[in-house]
This record gives sequence, C-alpha cells and structure tokens, in this order.
Amino acid sequence: MAEEDYGSFVDWNQMGDLAKSSGPTKVDCKDLKEFKQMARQGYWAKNHKLRAQVYQQLIKAIPCRTVTPDAEVYRDIMGNAATKKPSSHIPLPEFVDGSPVPRYCLKVEAVASAHQIINCLAGQFPDISHCPSLPAVTSLLLHFSVDEAQCFEHVSRILACNEPGKRLLDQTFLAYESGCMTFGDLANKYCTAAHKLIVATAQDVLEVYSDWQRWVLGDLPFSHVVRVLDVYLVEGYKILYRVAIALLKFYRKHKAGAQGGPGTQQQQDSGKVKADIQAFIKGIASIVTPDKLLEKAFSIRLFSRKEITLLQLTNEKSLQQKGITVKQKRRNVQLALNPDTFSSEIVSAKEMRDIWSWIPERFALCQPQLLFTTSTHGCSLNRFYSHCEGYEPTLLLIRTTDGDVCGAFLSTDWEERKRGGNKLSFFGTGECFVFRLKPEMERYEWVVIRHPELASSIKTHGQEDSASSEGQNSDSNNLQQPEKPAGDLSPFLSARHFNLNSKNTSMFMAGNFDSIIVGGGEGNALYIDSELNHGRTGRCATFDNPPLCAESFQVSLLEVWGFQDAMAS
Repeated sequence: MAEEDYGSFVDWNQMGDLAKSSGPTKVDCKDLKEFKQMARQGYWAKNHKLRAQVYQQLIKAIPCRTVTPDAEVYRDIMGNAATKKPSSHIPLPEFVDGSPVPRYCLKVEAVASAHQIINCLAGQFPDISHCPSLPAVTSLLLHFSVDEAQCFEHVSRILACNEPGKRLLDQTFLAYESGCMTFGDLANKYCTAAHKLIVATAQDVLEVYSDWQRWVLGDLPFSHVVRVLDVYLVEGYKILYRVAIALLKFYRKHKAGAQGGPGTQQQQDSGKVKADIQAFIKGIASIVTPDKLLEKAFSIRLFSRKEITLLQLTNEKSLQQKGITVKQKRRNVQLALNPDTFSSEIVSAKEMRDIWSWIPERFALCQPQLLFTTSTHGCSLNRFYSHCEGYEPTLLLIRTTDGDVCGAFLSTDWEERKRGGNKLSFFGTGECFVFRLKPEMERYEWVVIRHPELASSIKTHGQEDSASSEGQNSDSNNLQQPEKPAGDLSPFLSARHFNLNSKNTSMFMAGNFDSIIVGGGEGNALYIDSELNHGRTGRCATFDNPPLCAESFQVSLLEVWGFQDAMAS
C-alpha cells in the first residue's frame, strides 16, 4: 500500500519534521513486553506509514464485544453520503460535552470527516452518555487511516473493548467524574508540590482537575500527543494519568520559574487557573520535547494499574452514594441562586447549589424561599407547622451545636400529617431524601431507587396502607400510612403504589404535636422534638442511611426552605 494512502487526511505542510519519514520500515514483534518497550522508545515514531500499520495491528488485537461495528457497517450506513463532501457544521453529539475536534495538522475537510465519523459512532453506540475525549481520539486516528470507514472501525474497537480490567475511554459521566477524582488523589500523592500549588491558587481544585484528560487529549500539540498515543494503544488508560501528572509537574516548574521562586500564591477563579494550564500545555513544545514528557511520565515510581483501579472503584462508589451519576444539564439552576440575594445562616450559596443539583427536575427553575428559621421565628413546632403548611416540597436544614450540617428534601406538604388524625402517620413519596453536608457531603435516597427489586408497580390484593415496624422506637415507627387521592399524586408515585416486601422501606416523613420525623423503619434518619432543640439520628430502613451526625444532638439552628416558581414571579 502506498504511503500516501495513509496520509490522505493530513496537511503535510503543518507536520514539520514528522513529514519526513525515516527509521525502521517494519516491526517484527509479537511479544507484548517488547512492544511496550518499543512504544516507549518511539521505535515507529519517525515513520508515518509504519506507525499507521502498527496502530492497525494493535487495534485489531483489542478484545471486543461480539458485535462490533466495522468499516463495512460505516459504508452501509453512509451509502452515497460517503461520496459527498462532509460538513463540519454537523453538530457533535451531546455526550462529547462541548469538546471540539482538534485540528492536529489535519486538512480542513478532514475535520468535517471526523464530525461525520463521530455522529455515526453515536448511532452505533447508544449506551455512550459522556465521552469528551472521543473527538481527539477520532482526529488522531484519522491521521493514520486510509479512509473514514477504517477510522470508524478503529474507534469502534476502542469503544467496544471488553477486556477485563482494561480501560481505554470513559463512556459515562460516572466513569469520567470518578477519573477526575482519581487524578486528584494521584496528584496529591505523586506530585505533592504541584498539587499544593493548585490548592493554593484555585478556588475549586476538582474543577481544575476536571480538565485533566483534555490536557492530554486535546491541548497537547500533535507531536507530543501522537507519542502518547503510541504507548496508550499498548498500555491503556493509565498512561493518560502518567502524562497528565507529568504535565502538572512541568506546569508547577514553569510557574516557579516565572515567579522567581515559590512566593505567596493568591487564590483566583478556577476558570483562570484552567485557562493558564491550558495555555501552558498548548505551548509546551517550546520547552519540553515529546521524549522528555514521556521520560517524566515514566519516572513516577510505584504507580500501578491496581492502585488506579482501586481508587477508581472507591471514587465511583462515593459518587453513587452522593447520587452523582449523570452530568447535571440544568445550568439554569445556578441562575436561581444569586449569591447577592441568597442568605442562609446554615449553608453557603455554593452548598445550596450542590443540594439544588439533587432536587427533582421540575423544580429546576424555582428559587429558594425561606419559610421558617429558628433564629427569627423561635423554637416552636407549632410555628414551624404554621409557616410550612401550604408549601410543597420543602427543604429542611439543620446545623448542630457541634457544627455538623444535615437535612432532608421533603416532597409533601406538612399539612398532610393531619390526615392521620391524632396518630403519628407517615406520608410523602419516594422523592424524599436525606443528606449531610458537613463534615462530608452525602445523599441517601429512598432504598427502593437503589434496589428496585424491593418493589413492583403492582399492588397486591389486600395490601395494607399502614406502615408498621418492629424497630427500636415503637412509638414513632408503628405509624399509619394514610391514603392520598389519586389526582393528588406526585409524578413520582406514592409508596402505596408499590408492592414492598417490607413496610419499613416506605416511611418518609411524619409529624404531630410533639415531634417531626424523617425516615422510619428500624430507627429514624431524623427525629426533632417539639421545642426544635434536641434531635436524634440513626439508620433507617427507608433510606438505608448511617447517622447523619452525632446520634444524639442539640439543634443550633433549623431552617425550612420552599420552592418559589421563578417564572410565576
């Protein structure tokens, strides 16, 4: 095959020294360890055709799902479109999260081809929900492909890799976000000085680290990123961590040199720090060669795939517990929380935004409206009810005398408690959840959401609506679940519409003249007395939560917030 066949998408005028092919013309190697060594040393780095052939060999060897789209699938789908001129005006799928296709010395029309390939991939991989690195990987592989169809097949194999323990591209927000947290953990451990610099200068460290993949796949010049790709196709995802940490080390050295010493760092907006790192990496070719970058990346000792995997799993579990599994698309939620007008004695505007990201979608445009606070209205349960009745949903916030902060999102009007007569009765829906903000931020949803096997949507004949419990607090757990008129149902069905194997898993909120309770079954997530002064917290079956603060606590301050329709006002 002629060499030019492998470079039909390349603008050779931009390639510099890489346009001149030299060095070996073939690789006769089947041993993975030897391949690894050759990749790190850049054995095929000076020969475009050889590099293309090696990539083809490596990608062909990736273990994939049984049904993985190939070049023929692309030709069948595109049909006559393949002969038409592609357009870069075709928008990229939402899952790339705004990442553009990097030019990487490609012809202008080749960028349009990349758009076409990515959109075709989106149709073939409907399970991808978040993959910001896909444009960069597609653009890189287009360099070394004979045509669009071959590039499509190569990227498909990377996406469809199913080798246990091997990871090539994040395809969900959970995987991507846990990767950002894992990078932060690794940066803290393996480049402490650089990590301290970021902590000292950026207001939100995780926001800065959320760009770590883009540093490598997006910001690095082509001459550097293609050397990373050599090793990445042999060794997998961990090379991205190594290179990103090396970049952070070089950035810190650059900043120290620019300031003439460590000096004192002034904290600034995280966006400015991100832009500064991005500008440094884009111009890195003037101070760091590709080989020097890889040398730095591989000089990090005791950096194992096992450690990365364990960190990744731990961070994924932590995000799942917090309820953060998909990217929040509701950027307008932030508009509802104006830090100049928002005022709480318990949480900051940023903390309220974090809570807002958990609330049901239909309340996204609502503004927080303070209904009740013990600092103004006093410590009276009667006043609590009188200020909160008529509002649905509400947000309960508690600060203890120890400084812990916890609370609950409560789906139903507190007036509903009166349906039980004099009995303390549970009401509410599965949208209720409890949470804590300090010392750590955690959310605990209805156990049925996390374990759907506990329920079915068919109500069995004769199912009782009373919620009984054999838990520790028999006086507060042996409660009745009142009926709610069918027309009054929240979009999330009431618990009585589920066939639960235990009534304890549907005890959301309750109140009477001497206490309010959130969560029941084998204990209460929150119990507050009639003076809104003393409280208890423990595990409950409804939310399967640990204690939200000290098990017995004194209330320093209690607030209740409503949701004011911003459109109506």
